Amino acid sequence: MESDVPGGGWSDDFATDITAPLVLDLLEWLAAGPRPYLEVMEVWRTSCPRLTIWEVAVDGGYVVREGGGRRAAVVSLTGLGRQKLVAAGRLTGDDP
Repeated sequence: MESDVPGGGWSDDFATDITAPLVLDLLEWLAAGPRPYLEVMEVWRTSCPRLTIWEVAVDGGYVVREGGGRRAAVVSLTGLGRQKLVAAGRLTGDDP
């Protein structure tokens, strides 16, 4: 079942009204290209257990961590993540 989150099309059991815009922010930030895993963890770290943006993005299949070890790993936007950004109007279908 879909929620009424504007532009999100999030599943009710997946993201709340609070996390959906923040997950879109993360996806938009990654749309420019892969980022080092340690940078992603530093920038998107939160002390609030109710705002698990990283986990929501990973569990939803919107981002993927690739490469060996924490220092060498990079985080990239998946095709599904790109589709979510396009559906939310944050990325055009023509963007790389």
